[in-house]
Amino acid sequence: MAIEVKNLCFAYPGSPATAVENVSFTIGKGERVAIIGQNGAGKSTTVKIIDNIYKPTSGTILVDGIDTKDKTTAEIAPHVGYVFQNPNDQIFNDDVTKEIEYVLRYWKLPEEEIVRRRNEVLDVTGIRDFIHTHPFDIPLPIRKFLTVAVVLAVGPDYVILDEPTAGQDNWGRAQLKTVMDYLQNKGKTIITISHDMEFVAENFDRVIVMAHKNVIADGSCREIFYRSDILADARVKPPVCTEIAQKLGLKEKVLNLQELVAAVR
Repeated sequence: MAIEVKNLCFAYPGSPATAVENVSFTIGKGERVAIIGQNGAGKSTTVKIIDNIYKPTSGTILVDGIDTKDKTTAEIAPHVGYVFQNPNDQIFNDDVTKEIEYVLRYWKLPEEEIVRRRNEVLDVTGIRDFIHTHPFDIPLPIRKFLTVAVVLAVGPDYVILDEPTAGQDNWGRAQLKTVMDYLQNKGKTIITISHDMEFVAENFDRVIVMAHKNVIADGSCREIFYRSDILADARVKPPVCTEIAQKLGLKEKVLNLQELVAAVR
């Protein structure tokens, strides 16, 4: 069970230039994978093709063996869920409950199952207190968790989080960890696009680095964040604690504060 990206190329309609060129990788069931790189590297385009929002110009996307080429976005939604960076791009109902239940009612699931899923995702995302609030009256950082709740209620095996920490405070970052632990306990795959390297180092096992519209590296956080040549090419800085450890000349490959303190001691 996996997402297989094979020789993916894409050009936006009317543009002579490609946005991604010959991108290939495989993401297995249950993995936590971060895709990093500067703006324009092709990260968002790639995951939107995986979610079938865009169709590839050439190449193939297989989701658990299903070729997405001849499928609609709605047909791929039960397999791959995409949480946009801006929640306003996803929300279209005037009620939190309606927003969460919309797809479930479209699928005509039994009422008991709809209620069960709604209550479960309200608790996991921490937004139960806002259940009777108009979505656009909810603060933006918390509104992002409504879109997370909608995707979780659908129950896809692969969940893509686009810049999930943008605008989040400590509560939001902690709640994101709760969501990801929930997904991992269910055997789901978590894919993120992020410029927040601390978040990546703390929560993801594998990093795919994109630059020049292609994949330039793929490995563990500890491997990637100690490849200064790769990070320079992608114009990405390592986590702050990694930078400090390198400047101190520590032999240990440090990714977070706890590891930095232990290495210094």
